[in-house]
Amino acid sequence: MPLVRTMIAAFTDENDRARAAATTMTDTSPPDEAASGPTTHFGFQTVAEELKQKKVAEVFSSVARKYDLMNDLMSFGLHRLWKAFTIQLAGVRKGDRVLDVAGGTADLSLAFARRVGASGQVWLTDINHAMLARGRDRLLDQGHALPIVQCDAEKLPFPGDSFDCVTVAFGLRNMTHKETALAEMRRVLRPGGRLLALEFSRVWKPLSPFYDLYSFKLLPWMGARVAGDPDSYRYLAESIRMHPDQREFKAMMESAGFGRVDYFNLSAGIVAVHRGYKL
Repeated sequence: MPLVRTMIAAFTDENDRARAAATTMTDTSPPDEAASGPTTHFGFQTVAEELKQKKVAEVFSSVARKYDLMNDLMSFGLHRLWKAFTIQLAGVRKGDRVLDVAGGTADLSLAFARRVGASGQVWLTDINHAMLARGRDRLLDQGHALPIVQCDAEKLPFPGDSFDCVTVAFGLRNMTHKETALAEMRRVLRPGGRLLALEFSRVWKPLSPFYDLYSFKLLPWMGARVAGDPDSYRYLAESIRMHPDQREFKAMMESAGFGRVDYFNLSAGIVAVHRGYKL
């Protein structure tokens, strides 16, 4: 069991520092002195708004090649069940038009393409070219020539009232202006259409110490050994802590104009699916 012993050693080394990192939810360092104007968070760092998109792009360009493998390893395969639940909850039918925002490697787009059939349509979008290229290749390999657009979720290039369903899975926490992105998703929905947002959320409190240790020790360790990039997976853990919790995000969707907003906790709140309608 050499791998297990190595993992145990990685967990036990520098435990005090790991716990300190896990409980630090804000960054007190000053923003980039070379930047001016509004600031936002990039993980626990404070950066100028115009720099966040560039930094997020660097993260996903770095992890794109190993993205699917790391998803399986990080979630122990649970991400497939989380996405399957989201797809089921979406209630997409034959002939529907679906927009997959920040769709990355096209897990949801593939499933929706099978559900809407030849009379429907699924659009895959992502702001990151490397991720979108992986998604395009997967779609073509499985016989689905879907329309694909590289675009910013805060400026969707579609007319209003275009889609029956919009989905975004594990993408919202990386967006600089979440309220703007939500408003755009609502704009392109048809009246009666729904948004499904699958995102990491706030875990059940008794599990927090174990989840923090996993997030701040094991994730970067796996990122270093599997993807050769511990920093991107450290950012992942930090970005989860900076994302609004279940109730806060529900309120954010309501402020963006969505009605009948509800949410579903999965895996003790590690992730949550939020659903809202354009009424």
